Amino acid sequence: MIIDVEVYEQIRYLYEQEGLSQRNIAKKLGISRTTVKKYYLGETVPWERNGTSGRDPYMLTSRIKVFIQSCLEEDETHNIKKQKHTARRIHERLVEDYAFTGGESTIRNYVASLKPEPTKVFIPLSYEPGEAIQIDWGEATVFLNGKKIKINLFCMRQCYSADIFVIAFYKQNEESFLEGIAEGLKYFGGSSARMIFDNAKVAVKEGFGSHAVVQNRYKALSAHYAFKTDFCNIAAGHEKGLVEGLVGYIRRNALVPIPRVETIEALNDALFKRCIKYRNHKIKGRDLTVGEMFHIEKNHFISLPKYPFDTSRSITKKVGEFSLVTFDRSSYSVPFIYCGKDITIKGYGTKIMMFYRMEKIAEYDRVYKCNSVNYRLEHYIDLIEKRPRSVYNAKPVKETLSAELLAIGNRLSGPKEVVQLLRLCIDQGEDAIIKAVQYLSPSQTISIEAIKSSMIVPSITKPLVICDKIKVIPTNLSKYDTLIRGGIAL
Repeated sequence: MIIDVEVYEQIRYLYEQEGLSQRNIAKKLGISRTTVKKYYLGETVPWERNGTSGRDPYMLTSRIKVFIQSCLEEDETHNIKKQKHTARRIHERLVEDYAFTGGESTIRNYVASLKPEPTKVFIPLSYEPGEAIQIDWGEATVFLNGKKIKINLFCMRQCYSADIFVIAFYKQNEESFLEGIAEGLKYFGGSSARMIFDNAKVAVKEGFGSHAVVQNRYKALSAHYAFKTDFCNIAAGHEKGLVEGLVGYIRRNALVPIPRVETIEALNDALFKRCIKYRNHKIKGRDLTVGEMFHIEKNHFISLPKYPFDTSRSITKKVGEFSLVTFDRSSYSVPFIYCGKDITIKGYGTKIMMFYRMEKIAEYDRVYKCNSVNYRLEHYIDLIEKRPRSVYNAKPVKETLSAELLAIGNRLSGPKEVVQLLRLCIDQGEDAIIKAVQYLSPSQTISIEAIKSSMIVPSITKPLVICDKIKVIPTNLSKYDTLIRGGIAL
């Protein structure tokens, strides 16, 4: 029986002060003699409990203890992380090989006593201005164009000033990783001497920590910006604790409530403003604000090179017969005049750009959905004008125009007028056409000329303002008197 301090006090008083026997104490307090026997000498106290009944673990003989110890020592010898004895497996072996009849909890408690949880101890660190910067990835949820998605946050933090930089990407791929570093260094206006990072595959081919073999593109970027990299050991997040804390800070402060944005660029604009605002923050235990410390630190940065590193993944592809090229399992259209020609495709974290002989011919928001096809109507309009009968079934038309505009096209007299509508759409935009049709009478026949006429905005003539107060300068008649006295006839 477990008692409280008041009962314990009475047991001790009755025994020591009044000299009552165990039987009399039990009778007087209405408790068992076993409880009195447990507490009357003061050898057991109620505020120190071992969580057990006080009995020895069932059947836990020295032989069994030796077997348990040998299992753990065997695990240490082989050092295979995912193939070690659990308490359950040890219990199963004891039942099978030693006819053990005790419970699994007995084994579990004993194994736990042999492997106490180590207390985590960390060494406080100090960095010099411009000495190091930490980088890491994090995840967050946002509403992008009305759709709830997960985005990836690339985070950078200076070790001396604790200044921050955060930018969002769709994926944690190599081009996003390199772009994040280049944009971060551009934001800071220079590079620290060391970059502290974990062993992600976007930077490391194989190995870890001091034995890491870096990816070729990351090696080129670090050479261009003249910094060295310290890769952390496995499961050693404390080695970049500053940036680990930044991931949580951004999620709690910049992304709560969950942002609702139309584009990822709008989200990154908001994150950029949060980074600027953070420079007014003062960290506990420091005398200066983050911005004041950054002002000191920036004088110690490595200067940026004369031109930025090209962080894109670049490939050369021949444009297919449907005026499409494929990049990362998604297809994109280019102007049909480039069919059969080799063009350069540059894939960035959030953008795709196409070039022909150094001239940009198309640009898209990057799509990460497999097997998606992305059309631009303007890439096909000249070809459709030559073949107007294709307009009703052309994919670039069906998949780029809204249902409302397609319905307007179906009300026109024929394919030639529909093609003219497409050209008008490219020049003026869908919204202008839809608005113009709304002004037409429901009974009025829709034609391309009627739509164009409805789109003409009448000029507003400013009303003529007549001034009703005219300032009159009076005539000086004394001049005539002067002339008469002088003998000059008028």
